[in-house]
Amino acid sequence: MTKITVRAARREDLPEIVAMLADDELGATRESPDDLTPYEAAYDRLAVDPNQLLVVADRGGEVVGTLQLTVVPGLSRKGATRSVIEGVRVHRSERGRGLGAQLVEWAVEESRRQGCQLVQLTSDLTRTDAHRFYERLGFTGSHLGFKLQL
Repeated sequence: MTKITVRAARREDLPEIVAMLADDELGATRESPDDLTPYEAAYDRLAVDPNQLLVVADRGGEVVGTLQLTVVPGLSRKGATRSVIEGVRVHRSERGRGLGAQLVEWAVEESRRQGCQLVQLTSDLTRTDAHRFYERLGFTGSHLGFKLQL
């Protein structure tokens, strides 16, 4: 089996990334893989922001996973820098083989490298399998999150 490489996402990876974002019950209702225009604009903003890391898991030139890591400097916790993991997705053909854990472990190590004192993420309340996955990786369900749709 070909080794996985975690690398910075490229603009040409967007069709595969968006397809993975759309490939579940929640994503199917909020993503539009047929129109990449908004994703291209978002990618362009991410690409120039040094606090944003959009990465893919690459297996032999094929994009098989993705996540976004955001580094957030702050004042709370004695001026701690934290990171936020978002949009973790693994291609359907790769699920259950450890790739999700490898991606999250990469994000944790990158967070350490960037001097973060805390790594956080959110997961939709309906994603109970994802909750167990994150708990197995050492994350603790510690907060109740709120969102305001604009």
